[in-house]
Amino acid sequence: MEDPVTRPQPLMLSFLGIYLLERHTAVYSGSIIDVFARVGVSEEAVRSTLTRMAGRGLLERHRRGRRVYFGLTQRATDVLADGARRVWQTGAVNRDWDGTWTLVAFSMPEGRRSDRHDLRSQLIWAGFGLLQNGLWIAPGHKDAAAIVEQLGLTENVTVFTAQHAKPTESADLVHKAFDTDAIAARYKEFLARWDTAAPLPSAPDDLARQLILHTDWLNLVRQDPHLPAEHLAGDWPAIRAEETFQALANQYQQPAADIARQVIEEISVRG
Repeated sequence: MEDPVTRPQPLMLSFLGIYLLERHTAVYSGSIIDVFARVGVSEEAVRSTLTRMAGRGLLERHRRGRRVYFGLTQRATDVLADGARRVWQTGAVNRDWDGTWTLVAFSMPEGRRSDRHDLRSQLIWAGFGLLQNGLWIAPGHKDAAAIVEQLGLTENVTVFTAQHAKPTESADLVHKAFDTDAIAARYKEFLARWDTAAPLPSAPDDLARQLILHTDWLNLVRQDPHLPAEHLAGDWPAIRAEETFQALANQYQQPAADIARQVIEEISVRG
């Protein structure tokens, strides 16, 4: 298969989000192995990924005789629901910005490098960009307090909201804090792969295409800070990319579901 998605965990998150989220079911491990073989992921890699995710509190095992099924924990449900909101509600284009910025400033000693890394990672995931040393900004109102509290860093971080003032322009902030060329390039790569007459012709079926499509798209929106459309180029590639994703997601949904019903063995874990 050309240009395959090689990392099994992002694929696993896509699979879980499509086939387990809000369904109160657990899936037989052998079924997951069968599904992932379609996208070139080995049995060993699948089992390793399931074990790691269970160890991190994202999956829980359910035994029925000699078979092991995997279901979502509440933590996984929260992660997947957040991803679904980003894909289907937030969208790739921010047309509703009110001119407000959320700012986060912090300073930590060198001995707390791990804390700094965790905070930076969470800020990037939440759509923040580094404006200058120790000062991060994001368009709109962001719940930075939740990030800080989760990491136990409330005493090391200052959070506030503000609007720009002369001589600073919002457009300048966008291009100083965010690499818009790199963001645009990622969307163009997505379009080159998916905006064709027959995407991924070497994939065995639409279930495989669905998993790779959703994984590609979620990876994009996870990295997109959702910048104000008014400060981006009129031909911003995210617009066309989102239209392409939605059209293909709808195209693959029913054929993939039909295949999944034949391949996936699941049990109810409600209550």
